[in-house]
Amino acid sequence: MSSPRKLKLNVLRYDPRKEGDEPRMVTYELDEAPSMTIFIALNEIRRKQDSSLKFDFVCRAGICGSCGMVINGRPDLACRTLTSQFEDGEITLLPLPAFELIGDLSVDTGKFMRAMSERVESWIHDEEAERRELTVLEEPMDPDTADRIYELDRCIECGCCISACGTARMRPAFLGAAGFMRVARFEADPRDKRTAEGWYDLLGDDDGIFGCMSLMGCEDHCPKDLPHQNRIAYMRRKLVQSR
Repeated sequence: MSSPRKLKLNVLRYDPRKEGDEPRMVTYELDEAPSMTIFIALNEIRRKQDSSLKFDFVCRAGICGSCGMVINGRPDLACRTLTSQFEDGEITLLPLPAFELIGDLSVDTGKFMRAMSERVESWIHDEEAERRELTVLEEPMDPDTADRIYELDRCIECGCCISACGTARMRPAFLGAAGFMRVARFEADPRDKRTAEGWYDLLGDDDGIFGCMSLMGCEDHCPKDLPHQNRIAYMRRKLVQSR
């Protein structure tokens, strides 16, 4: 049997909390295993070569969004990226930009996502429902509507869309594709009573939907293949028509 292919992983190492530490690239070499992902390779490195290597993971199934990083220049999830797709076996890994760096490949996306959620008020707005007795059954929803909401609610908040967005990199207050998708999810929900005018107040400026330069890096790099382009265009038309 032929010997396994050698992989070379170039990883950015930097701990901003460690006094005197400076960003640097460190190269690790290891044998490639069948169906190996970047996530498996990093765990192999941390287990056998360098236990101090920092990166995030939870589910290993492309659901939690924790392992987002820049892989050979493209934001993606480490758990769903096979090492076999890199022909020369050399892979460069960087942390996602636009987020606070914790260390090495680990970033704090939670702070950004929480602020985004609070900014767009991502909960059902229905004053009548708030006064309704808890014993009253919720009205049934049309299955097609439920499917449409589910499609828009598949965002795992991995941060890849924000890191791939030129506007977000230039304008820190820009809401970004994750925020627009969250708005689209509640705008499609018939239980939410907010009007187009209300949505305009939330995102009708250059830090909102009209600040998007339509570079569509969000759609190109979304690991869940969400319809960012379609929803951004739809919300733009809706908000313009509301004025």
